[in-house]
Amino acid sequence: MRFEGIYTPLVTPYHADFSLNETALAEAVEFLVAAGVNGIIVAGTTGEYYAQTTEERLDLMSRVKALIAGRVPMIVGTGAIRTEDAIVFAKAAKEIEADAILIATPPYAYPTAREIALHALAIDRAANLPVMLYNYPGRMSVNMDEETLDRLGRSANFCAIKESSGDINRLHMLARDYPHIALSCGMDDQALEFFAWGARSWVCAGSNFAPEAHIVLYRACAVQGDFAKGRAIMSAMLPLMRVLEQGGKFIQCIKHGLTLRGIDAGPPRRPLQPLTTDDKRELEAVIRTMNTAIAAIEGALA
Repeated sequence: MRFEGIYTPLVTPYHADFSLNETALAEAVEFLVAAGVNGIIVAGTTGEYYAQTTEERLDLMSRVKALIAGRVPMIVGTGAIRTEDAIVFAKAAKEIEADAILIATPPYAYPTAREIALHALAIDRAANLPVMLYNYPGRMSVNMDEETLDRLGRSANFCAIKESSGDINRLHMLARDYPHIALSCGMDDQALEFFAWGARSWVCAGSNFAPEAHIVLYRACAVQGDFAKGRAIMSAMLPLMRVLEQGGKFIQCIKHGLTLRGIDAGPPRRPLQPLTTDDKRELEAVIRTMNTAIAAIEGALA
């Protein structure tokens, strides 16, 4: 499988009582497909998988698969501390004919490079689907280092990596030493650098509510090779990225952003709390400014 374009880690819309908002979920999927994203990820961190039961996760992947109806690829996150639990999600993804799975390092366990590889290989054997690896040491405390990646080379299913370390040296290492594992941008404020180093896809939570801006940047850099335009668009997007990443309110901001597009994403599940009124005003202001700036860039270059 070739990962090309914008992949959206879908939010899970909730009612005020934290039950699934099925109507909003369907609206979110339709919005993303109509906007032109290239794939949808279910059970990513942005989807709050960590706050869901196993039954809820299995139900959600089936629902989203039916809603997408084959129009774009669907990737299923298998994130779990226990390998056995991740295998359950991987097997379920296989059963519903998902297009690929996302495999992250297990949180909290602090596994070694060998243990991460054995974890990923066990999941791979259970599903035999294309795999996007997910390296996010900021949340998981460990890196998928060279030893891990070398061990994973025994399976051709490991075809991409969402790199979210923020370490530019890892970006260089992956691009230079592991060309058979496609780079996918997982650090929004480094999107320009990822595209310059050959990344062909971007897993971006902000595309839940601003798919147009993310698609425009991807096309400018990865499709058109116009990095002058890309720098201008990136400059317009950076204030939004700063707001999303500061203060531990990432998921809340993504959900409120989608609500601003007319789709009620609802509150985050606890322990997270909704945005304050001031938080909402700040987010709304940077979105307006970004949209105005990108419209001007597109208009000037049309």
